[in-house]
Amino acid sequence: MFRWARWPVAVVRLAAVAALAVGCAGAPQAPPSVQGPSTTTAPGQPLVHPLPDPTPSGWGLTITEFATLPESKPNPPVDTGDNLDRRNRINYLGEIPDGSGRLFVPDLNGKLYVLRDGKPRVYLDVGARFMPQFWNHEGIGTGFGFVAFHPDFARNGKFYTVHTEGRDALKTAKPDLPAPPEVESHGVITEWTATNPASDTFSGTSRQVLRLGFLWDIHGVQQIGFNPTAGPGSQDYGLLYLAVGDGGAAGDATESMKTLDPQDLHMPQGKILRIDPLGKNGAGGGYGIPASNPYVGKPGALAEIYASGLRGPYRFGWDSGEDQRMFVGNIGNEEVESIYEVRAGDNFGWSGREGPFVVRLGEGPDSCDVYALPEDDHKNGFTYPVAAYGHNLRPPGWPKCEDSGYAVIAGSVYRGNALPDLRGKFVFGDGVTGRIFSANVAEMRREAGKLAPIQELVLFDQAGRQVTLEKLAGNPDVELAGHLKVDLRFGTDASGELYLLSKANGKIWKVTGMRKV
Repeated sequence: MFRWARWPVAVVRLAAVAALAVGCAGAPQAPPSVQGPSTTTAPGQPLVHPLPDPTPSGWGLTITEFATLPESKPNPPVDTGDNLDRRNRINYLGEIPDGSGRLFVPDLNGKLYVLRDGKPRVYLDVGARFMPQFWNHEGIGTGFGFVAFHPDFARNGKFYTVHTEGRDALKTAKPDLPAPPEVESHGVITEWTATNPASDTFSGTSRQVLRLGFLWDIHGVQQIGFNPTAGPGSQDYGLLYLAVGDGGAAGDATESMKTLDPQDLHMPQGKILRIDPLGKNGAGGGYGIPASNPYVGKPGALAEIYASGLRGPYRFGWDSGEDQRMFVGNIGNEEVESIYEVRAGDNFGWSGREGPFVVRLGEGPDSCDVYALPEDDHKNGFTYPVAAYGHNLRPPGWPKCEDSGYAVIAGSVYRGNALPDLRGKFVFGDGVTGRIFSANVAEMRREAGKLAPIQELVLFDQAGRQVTLEKLAGNPDVELAGHLKVDLRFGTDASGELYLLSKANGKIWKVTGMRKV
């Protein structure tokens, strides 16, 4: 598969905005102490297994089949065994914030479903609205990526989607914010206004809010969302967050790919952006820029940026309890999967850091290695993970720097009532293997000086049999690094109850109980 090689960057400008980032992020964070099962610490030598493996939690989750979503395929269809060869590509489950109890599920292949009592109905075919530019057959995250309902949806009928475009759109449409010199895909944010917000089928109007350009067809706009803990009158109420990946512009050791975009505050790639979708002072007048954004008024920086230095920010959310902190999961390169606590102005270090380690991309066949941080690392102002796990369990003989089948999928802090022993735990998982993890959110604090311990939760079906998602959902035609690829995703309803989703078989399970093991 062809990938772009390294391309020029404005180094002088980057040095200036890097200094600006340190200033906006506040006091530097001391890196967390880490110790894995087999760590090489000789100066200048790569670290081997530098992070501890998740340990057994002693708990299991009981899962109950909740729904099966309709089959869907990319257009044009992909070959059997392709990464996109799934029953469907369901990506999330949430609840429409209007008190109706309706759940929603986006399918990357194009359709938005509304569920009542577990029964899906097509609310809107996003892909059909944007054909033939709609792009969903190449790139793992391409298609109809996500949907976010405005917190005042019951009154204003507004919701927002992100989808990928290719083909002629790359020639006829221009990104609203700076993009790489060569662009292979666009991520497009659209505002929809429903004539009747209570209807289970959309009718109404739409408009483009923002268009971004990406070097490749992976690591685009991974999620959009509103802060559900922000009430009317809060400065965060009604502001739309965008998790924007690096566009796949770094991390391929074979072709020595390297990018500084995630560190360049003039570029939107590799960032979390925050915009006011009802405002007008943004690029092209399609959105507004919140006055409280950390880079407003800072020369050389995009005022839309909320945080920087990310590779694949896949799922963010807020803890509805305690101090309502924001967390993001960042899919790593070849060594580390990370969960970060997010604050305005943070810089998470990519592509010079992978989790709490140095990474030297673009330096040949060993550029996936990670190294200990320098003693003077504090001067960089990077923010490090509050939880992380490593790629320690590669198949025997697996080639170095090849995709080792790990991808952290962030979930949420459980605050529901059905599972009291899970309360206060941040639940997340590995997208490929379908393994479920948890960490105590009280220990996920950057000031702690250490990573929160990660524990693994096992699964049981309603009959009490221990199961795995790989066996329940895995398709033998789609394998990655020795695993049947589950394509795990998470969801929550308005009560804070937890759901598991798999693209592999298109099913949704609700977590309905816990038991000691």
